[in-house]
Amino acid sequence: MQPTISVTRRFLFYVLFASLFFLLFTCSVLLRLRSRFLVPQTVLMFVLPNKTSDDSITARDSTRFPHSDPFPFSSSIVVNDRRGRSEKDTRDLEQASSKGCDLDRSLLKVYMYDLPPEFHFGLLGWKGKIDQTWPDITEMDRIPTYPGGLNLQHSVGYWLTLDLLASNVPIVSRPCTVVRVTNSSSADVFFVPFFSSLSYNRHSKPQGKGKASRNRILQDELVRYLMGREEWSRGGGKDHLIVAHHPNSMLQARRKLGSAMFLLADFGRYPSKIANLKKDIIAPYRHVVRSVGNDSATFEERPILAYFQGAINRKDGGRIRQKLYYLLKDEKDVHFSYGSVRENGIRSSGQGMASSKFCLNIAGDTPSSNRLFDAIVTHCVPIVISDDIELPFEDSLDYSDFCIFVRTSDAVKKGFLLDLLRGIKRTEWTKMWEKLKQIAHHFEYQYPSRQGDSVQMIWEEVARKIPYNTAEFTMPPR
Repeated sequence: MQPTISVTRRFLFYVLFASLFFLLFTCSVLLRLRSRFLVPQTVLMFVLPNKTSDDSITARDSTRFPHSDPFPFSSSIVVNDRRGRSEKDTRDLEQASSKGCDLDRSLLKVYMYDLPPEFHFGLLGWKGKIDQTWPDITEMDRIPTYPGGLNLQHSVGYWLTLDLLASNVPIVSRPCTVVRVTNSSSADVFFVPFFSSLSYNRHSKPQGKGKASRNRILQDELVRYLMGREEWSRGGGKDHLIVAHHPNSMLQARRKLGSAMFLLADFGRYPSKIANLKKDIIAPYRHVVRSVGNDSATFEERPILAYFQGAINRKDGGRIRQKLYYLLKDEKDVHFSYGSVRENGIRSSGQGMASSKFCLNIAGDTPSSNRLFDAIVTHCVPIVISDDIELPFEDSLDYSDFCIFVRTSDAVKKGFLLDLLRGIKRTEWTKMWEKLKQIAHHFEYQYPSRQGDSVQMIWEEVARKIPYNTAEFTMPPR
């Protein structure tokens, strides 16, 4: 009997060894297949303990990433294995793919109309396949880039559209503030993806004598489209969000679509019946100069007292620029000059702001300009000289902590502005400078969006407006 027992034990040993080898091999294969073919998390849980944690995603979402490029992407969204990934990129993608966004946890459910590309990414020169409405947003080189220069300052609709598209792509790590829904009956808000500012900037000239411009044609088509939708009729358009950030965008359509919620730079060129604080939202410009990030000069390292570079001869409320120019142009520690985007104008302006203690944000043709947001990201304390300005995110931010407001009538008094600025000592300035460093990330547009950036702050503003816009009662005064 002894030989038989020996053979049986040896056989069992071989079987056990082979089983362990097969188990380890299976684990290895599943881990490789998971990132490529998105093997469900529940399958892996039968094989290995799940060691991923939502805490790591939360930490990444809350991190601020200052960007200097006109189109700042996170490298962790590229999901083509043939390109190769770092261990961190793979781990982040795996966590994001298993996370997704829970509709019940999101602040807003947004229905985005599938308008033809000619209203959005087609304006950037993008051409998809036949019947393809949206670009592939999982790879950087497939996402159309927005034009740079001053076009970029009004690119708000572009970033919001990308964020909505990303909400349906689990591998893109982003906050779950909003989720795009495909059933309009479950939506809180209806988003109209028309890049109206770019349409105005590039296509407002008539296409021939007696012919309408492409911008006008797109607006007319948009009005017809929305008026024919049941979703518009159901709520009278009050639950629709339309981006018209450039002051001259949507000129022909704004009255017909005036019941909608507009996303604007200011109210300078709108009658109060069409646009007002009760229903509409002020969004920040996208800054055009580089963010200084952590490389921010201190009080002693900023030799320029006050800085302004831009157009000086303006209409309406902007006439104050000429008056201030003649008051300040000969001061040795003040930079006040004409400037444009040509000949590295944006770069020199960014360097000048980053070397200045105070940056003048003076009313132009309209009450607002991107100069305020350029000042914020260069940590140059803004001096706001614009009596009618409305500021973004005022429900969340106290601008008096990091800005100084001066009435136009006071600013033009000889010596008033200089006495004010020279009277601000290092301690007081540093307090505002520190606050600028804390809040600058709220004025970053980026893809993927991050917690607390401009995109997320705008969605939160929308969530606050919707109950008032769609209710029978009037929104109480602020």
